[in-house]
Amino acid sequence: MKTYRSLVLVSSDARSLELGAQQVFQRIQQEVNRLGLDEEVSVSMVGDVGRHDAIPMVIVYPEAAIYGPVKVEDVPFLVEEHLYKGRIAAGLQASQRELSGRIAWISARKGTLPAEKRVVLERAGVIDPDNIEDYILHDGYQALGKTLSELKPEDVMDIIKKSGLRGRGGAGFPTGMKWSFVAKAPGKQKYVVCNADESEPGTFKDRLIIEGDPHSILEAMIIAGYAVGATEGYIYVRGEYALAQTRLRNAIQQAKEFGFLGKNIFDSGFDFDIHIHSGAGAYICGEETALLESIEGKRGEPRIRPPYPTTSGLWGMPTLVNNVETLANVPAIIQHGAEWYRSIGTPSSPGTKVYTILGNVNVTGLIEVPMGITLREVIAIYGKGMKAGSTFKLAQTGGSSGSVIPASLQDTPMDFDSFAKTGVALGSGALLICDEETCVVDLAKVLLQFFRVESCGKCNPCRIGTERSYTILDSISQGTGTLKDLEDLQMLSDKMTTLSNCGLGQTAGTPLRDVMNYFRAEVEAHIRLKVCPAGVCPMSGRH
Repeated sequence: MKTYRSLVLVSSDARSLELGAQQVFQRIQQEVNRLGLDEEVSVSMVGDVGRHDAIPMVIVYPEAAIYGPVKVEDVPFLVEEHLYKGRIAAGLQASQRELSGRIAWISARKGTLPAEKRVVLERAGVIDPDNIEDYILHDGYQALGKTLSELKPEDVMDIIKKSGLRGRGGAGFPTGMKWSFVAKAPGKQKYVVCNADESEPGTFKDRLIIEGDPHSILEAMIIAGYAVGATEGYIYVRGEYALAQTRLRNAIQQAKEFGFLGKNIFDSGFDFDIHIHSGAGAYICGEETALLESIEGKRGEPRIRPPYPTTSGLWGMPTLVNNVETLANVPAIIQHGAEWYRSIGTPSSPGTKVYTILGNVNVTGLIEVPMGITLREVIAIYGKGMKAGSTFKLAQTGGSSGSVIPASLQDTPMDFDSFAKTGVALGSGALLICDEETCVVDLAKVLLQFFRVESCGKCNPCRIGTERSYTILDSISQGTGTLKDLEDLQMLSDKMTTLSNCGLGQTAGTPLRDVMNYFRAEVEAHIRLKVCPAGVCPMSGRH
């Protein structure tokens, strides 16, 4: 295995590439070659580095020096100073992300929490994702080795159950319980499926995990397969995630060459293989049964449940479907133990959560923090506060299907149970932070427009409900709404939630419900006074 004295990583998320990251990467390679350092320095593009305030970003290890934003013309100085002369390139370093160490702003949460804790993203931005040897050097595949050499399938299941890991796709269902359903289900063939069809607007956490640490997903799926009795796995990746797909295919090839995938892994007698399936480009395919239909070559439409995928999934066989972030927790849990994992987060929601921060804050990007942090803390610590002159009004969690969280709930611990007690949902991990210039009618209208377009149309509550809700909201925004519209919106929200066939329709009514619960007065102002308080809707004269 070749050893380098320095590893240079260049951010390559969409925004970084737009700002010239590819050119920065190429210029670094040129300068390294010019100075004769190509045998000593490895240069790689690493994907999203988790913060967008200083991109394109260049990270140099082992010093962990962070430079950014780096321009092409900065590269010769950076390479000569740091990689040739061995000193920090003064003036090019990114600003430090200031964290308070431990946070405890509210009385509702017992004890304190660390300001930041990385489990899922521990290696992202640290290793070269295209190099399996780099992954191995950072404890990669150790959990798999421990699983196949020391643990029985039921032991693995027990560890996952005791850890308290819950699904990170939005539902928060206990992961160990789902695994046990598949393990107990009869079937000559079983499957493990990773749902990487990240189609929620504003969410890119799964892409970061895959692009930054693809082997962690493979390792988790192999462990899951061993636990539930599956020998084959599929990763259903959003079609637009070209780099993620490339890195996964490369990781699969490398894992096979090293004996981590295929026949008789670690001489254990256990066989497992993984396939990549490119997504069909439809939001509905993020729903687990529609996803399975798509893998089978059919139109991506949700199935009637029961039966559930755990007993009758892919090609009618018992199938375990887990989200990317959920699976990414598994190797660390197996390696460090259930009690270690439970020491992070809250008693009912152990571990960490990866969030995408967007909207009217000073710093956007991606963070991983312990479960139980609050919106106020996220905005102040990671978002560096609201943009100048603005005031926090609401947050929308989990993309289009998430809840609308008012300012009155910004001190509620962000975990599954604490949010559920207030009638809102944590969602998949997108945090759209909105200020006082956001109109809730306009926001709900945008969300329902998304749902009416993305609805597969298979069931009436979703097909008709989303269309009718959008029409009503549009009427209210135009100044032609009536008070009866409020009753109709509430009814439509309830019917879609209770009668829709799948999660898309069931969550389409969420923004309507939350807006009516927390911002009814603002909606009534549009109707009674023919005024948009935020000055956004057509009736305001701006359009």
